[in-house]
Amino acid sequence: MAVNLEEFGVTPAGPDAVRPFSVEGLDVRGRAVSLGPVIDRILSRHKYPEAVSRLLAEAMVLTSLLGTSLKFSGRFTLQTKTDGPVNMLVVDFSSPDALRAYAAYDQASVEALVADGTASPENLLGRGHLALTIDQGRHMQRYQGLVELDGVSLEEVARRYFDRSEQIPTQIRLAVSELFTREEGHEPRHSWQAGGIIVQFLPEAPDRMKKADMDPGDAPDGTSTHELDEDDAWVEAKALVETVKDVELTDPQVSVETLLYRLFHERGVRLYEPQVIADKCQCSREKVEGILSSFGEEELEDMKEDGKVVVTCEFCSTRYEF
Repeated sequence: MAVNLEEFGVTPAGPDAVRPFSVEGLDVRGRAVSLGPVIDRILSRHKYPEAVSRLLAEAMVLTSLLGTSLKFSGRFTLQTKTDGPVNMLVVDFSSPDALRAYAAYDQASVEALVADGTASPENLLGRGHLALTIDQGRHMQRYQGLVELDGVSLEEVARRYFDRSEQIPTQIRLAVSELFTREEGHEPRHSWQAGGIIVQFLPEAPDRMKKADMDPGDAPDGTSTHELDEDDAWVEAKALVETVKDVELTDPQVSVETLLYRLFHERGVRLYEPQVIADKCQCSREKVEGILSSFGEEELEDMKEDGKVVVTCEFCSTRYEF
């Protein structure tokens, strides 16, 4: 479906932005994101194997969708710890816009899966757990939710988290692709593109609220989502999101606004101000120096190389010498 967004007074947010939205006719709210230059810079900096890059890109999309939902200044962290070839993923989102990420993996194990053609996200992750941590600052209590990783995708584990921990019916789609472009007289250029959409059933209609015993936008502990899962509006919303193809989420020519209109125009989709995502690390020479100051003299001597203590940030690869 060709969509002329100008007719609706909508300006696409462009790449590296999250677009919050709601569909009142279906009692759903959500966010959609397109990530291009940001994840391309992060992944290119680390030079991970392709399979690891794809997995970390998915984690960055998921973190962007969840982190931008924070209603306060703080940090949202997604971290996996597993027995798989990719034994750790860490993605940080610090409000209002800073994203950083890295992966720890066993090179030989990843190469073995790739050679066998079995390097799926599930096999790369293996078994363990995923932690979602919200840090509101020094004087506020941290919140952490844990979800078991038992051979499932990041999409599925995120759905489980909202179903079991938050009691909110949720549908998520994540996609990653490699783009190859070539200008005349130049070598082909490789880049990464990713996108995602999250939709949650948060009924405000009085009959649905009463049926689910829910407050608007909130599901208290102990609430069952069984009845909600069978609600016609949620069944329709879920079915629409399931029709989304990977290429629709990763094609730089298809804006998230265009995709949302394609999905929900018959029900009436409302768009809110986009939230920009930027490639920003929180490290600094002062922070690293503060960490080193906690070590004893003997420990610092053992860390020295050619008379210097060298620390490289896992996230941004910045090298600090002391």
